[in-house]
Amino acid sequence: MEAYKQEFVDFMLDSKVLKFGDFTLKSGRKSPFFMNAGLYVTGTQLTKLGEYYAKAIHDTYGDDFDVIFGPAYKGIPISVTVAMAYSRLYGQEKRYCSNRKEAKDHGDAGILLGSPIKDGDRIIVVEDVTTSGKSMEETIPIVKAQGDVTIVGLMVSLNRCERGKGDKSALDEIKELYGFDTSAIVSMNEIVDYLVQKGVIDDELKARLDAYYAEYGVK
Repeated sequence: MEAYKQEFVDFMLDSKVLKFGDFTLKSGRKSPFFMNAGLYVTGTQLTKLGEYYAKAIHDTYGDDFDVIFGPAYKGIPISVTVAMAYSRLYGQEKRYCSNRKEAKDHGDAGILLGSPIKDGDRIIVVEDVTTSGKSMEETIPIVKAQGDVTIVGLMVSLNRCERGKGDKSALDEIKELYGFDTSAIVSMNEIVDYLVQKGVIDDELKARLDAYYAEYGVK
């Protein structure tokens, strides 16, 4: 696993964004871990978060894109900090754009925040984590309605490596449904391997994680 991915795992733990315990997810699944990207709240945390996303996007998709789109609401600060990180790390100006939940009819009117999207734009979508793909059902029509654009790919912070609506992971379901690539800074499989080696995950927790993925994991 690349060094920046290991640093990102440590960063998630230090920020208490990734926790191990007993959690009931919105899906009703009983999970031994939980990730809450809403806990990135300080300037330092957001700066680092943007850099990890930027490095993952650079490594996965390259630099041939124009806009970083963050779906409301958690995607809004992510898109801003990633655009700033891309300028800082790679000297490239990428525009940020996000959507509003409800269109504004005065002042800076419309459904979008940040940069307009125009014909020919190539777009990277950034999100915290995808479990069901529901946010993409709302996001993709909004982006596509702006013009003749290309969605290069989706980057999330964590691939939970578990089934979405069917037998495939949510990221694979999105890729199959919409036809663009999907990726994550790090996968739960990588996290578990790394933290077992570090001694953070003990035998009891590893057994619970194995049981969870035996039931809900992607085959």
